[in-house]
Amino acid sequence: MAHHKSAIKRMRRTLRRTEINKTRRTRIRSSIKKVESAVVAGDAGAAKEALQAVQPVLMSGVGRGIVKKNTASRKLSRLSAQIKTLS
Repeated sequence: MAHHKSAIKRMRRTLRRTEINKTRRTRIRSSIKKVESAVVAGDAGAAKEALQAVQPVLMSGVGRGIVKKNTASRKLSRLSAQIKTLS
């Protein structure tokens, strides 16, 4: 347990940031799953729309430090490759 005032404040802030980052990570994962489920269903139109919705969410996660840049690029590339197979 922290004893210094600054360490106690840092613990509070860490807990707050953890919750915020957890919700952002959940949002990213669920939006990716929407694209994947549309691909499995074979609905190219819905998959393309979902991919358009995923891109800004994923890139904002990169900006916030939740996902690394190359990881986000790889995910987008693989999702778009899956959608191309539908067309």
